[in-house]
Amino acid sequence: MSVLVRIPSPLRRVTGGKSTAEVDSTRLSACLDDLEKQFPGIKERLCDAKGQIQHFVNIYVNGEDVRFLQDLDTPLKSGDEVSIVPAIAGGQ
Repeated sequence: MSVLVRIPSPLRRVTGGKSTAEVDSTRLSACLDDLEKQFPGIKERLCDAKGQIQHFVNIYVNGEDVRFLQDLDTPLKSGDEVSIVPAIAGGQ
């Protein structure tokens, strides 16, 4: 089973420049744990001290926001695509 994870530019310092990663996970929470094993330090940039997704990080599974699915309990299957999108703020 393979799930593709798209890594945004701001996190590529942690991934050694990689824009994607593959994980074998059946839940989003396990996917983030697998990412942490591959790229130590990435999870602390995605989750707060309680292990919940940071409010300024959006995660999508196949284009759907996990906050409207099952959040960290969102199931994953082979061929799914997880996209990590940091919120952008600023401007005038």
